[in-house]
Amino acid sequence: MSATTYPEAAVVWLVGHDQKSVLEIGAGDGSLTEQLVALGHDVHATDPSADAVERLATRFPGLRTSAATAERLPNVDASVDVVVCRNFPTYDEEAALTEFSRVLRPGGHVAVVVEALDTKIPWVRKFARLLGEQAADPETPESIVRSTKFGFVDADTFRHWSTVDREALCTVALLDPRVARMDPAAQERLLDDVRALYDDYGRGPDGMQLPQIAHCFRAGVIEHPWSVPPREGTVVDEGSDDGAGAPGSGSSAGSTEPDDDGLLIDFR
Repeated sequence: MSATTYPEAAVVWLVGHDQKSVLEIGAGDGSLTEQLVALGHDVHATDPSADAVERLATRFPGLRTSAATAERLPNVDASVDVVVCRNFPTYDEEAALTEFSRVLRPGGHVAVVVEALDTKIPWVRKFARLLGEQAADPETPESIVRSTKFGFVDADTFRHWSTVDREALCTVALLDPRVARMDPAAQERLLDDVRALYDDYGRGPDGMQLPQIAHCFRAGVIEHPWSVPPREGTVVDEGSDDGAGAPGSGSSAGSTEPDDDGLLIDFR
């Protein structure tokens, strides 16, 4: 049992009010997928697990689904408005951002969610200690801040609850990047401790409520100058190796634009 439902305000913050073409990374159980579809978005749900994708296709007839990772997406270039990615730190962030920028249309944006436990509740503090959780909240992903492919990063937080049973709590543990990097034997020892913790506090098959904080970040894809088609009346020398003949270089034959007005610079 695991049902992660974000407040509607969080989903709207991630994607926007208008209906969009949304590529969802790591759709998992389809809880966020359901919310995106309910808001009228055109959703393409992906997940690394073929079994998860099969369940998504059964749950949402007609929904586009793909077994794919964030680092290698099946979409063609500039084909979606928004990329939504949960559990972003569990991927190769640099490779994922390269793919996100490739598939996003001009004016599109990436929205990522980094989950943190709300440790105000005693049993959750114990669970967090098992995972080695630090008290500090997740910071804005440095990979996005440094990226030349995306602009300014907005951030917001939303508190929500997940219904978890014994094994679902183990699944939450395995999504933690530190646990994911453990060897199988160490993982299994940790999961035994997680199961014991659930048995001490749990409610059997009815499950229990796990409070979490969704740290949400979004950034618009940058339209680089070299992606802009040359303006009418400008001749581009595609055979030049050193950039001579590019719009605004002052050496293009037939250019009708002043030299200082033809140069496009990304001041970011």
